[in-house]
Amino acid sequence: MSVFEFAVKFFQDSGVAIYFSIAIMAIGLAIAIERFIFLSRARSENRKLWAKVLPMLQNGKFKDVLNVTSSSDAAIGKIVANGLERMQSPARREDIDNAMEEGMMEIVPRLEKRTHYIATLANVITLVGLLGTIIGLIKGFTAVAAVNPAEKAELLSASISIAMNNTAFALSVAIPFLLIHAFLQARTSEIVDGLEAAKISFLNVVQRVRADAAPTGTR
Repeated sequence: MSVFEFAVKFFQDSGVAIYFSIAIMAIGLAIAIERFIFLSRARSENRKLWAKVLPMLQNGKFKDVLNVTSSSDAAIGKIVANGLERMQSPARREDIDNAMEEGMMEIVPRLEKRTHYIATLANVITLVGLLGTIIGLIKGFTAVAAVNPAEKAELLSASISIAMNNTAFALSVAIPFLLIHAFLQARTSEIVDGLEAAKISFLNVVQRVRADAAPTGTR
């Protein structure tokens, strides 16, 4: 029997509940792929933009940085733009920090969006698998009640084997889903920590540039 034939027979013998598990698996995979692509792109864009604007900040070219960050879709661009816009009027370090933190409050939910659904789906598919197993066992015991005693053991064994397919499939999906959820959470935390580090670097650079420019009467 080929792998394809085994898979077809496996699903055919697993009852209706297996199709709910397949649907949940498809939804979870779609979310996982979309989140992975989004977070990978966000991470790459943040690094590229920060590498571009940091030398400009260090040289005090705040207007040029504002033009670059305002037109960028990168998360770090939103944070830096908020800080630079707050600097247009007299502001303390705390005021600039608060403006940038406001940008963080908009960005972090976008980074975390839908990730928690993967863990929820892992739990749901496990319960659906158990439900399919219980339904299969009920049907199996009901069936053996009306057959010849000599056939009961064989029929019951087959029924239990078929019923356990649901749990086996559900667990084979739930375990990777939990690992994927942990990976995406770690990737999100890494991006958020990078944004926090960039925010502190921005504040330190701005403070130093302002201090260096103060004796000359410029920014």
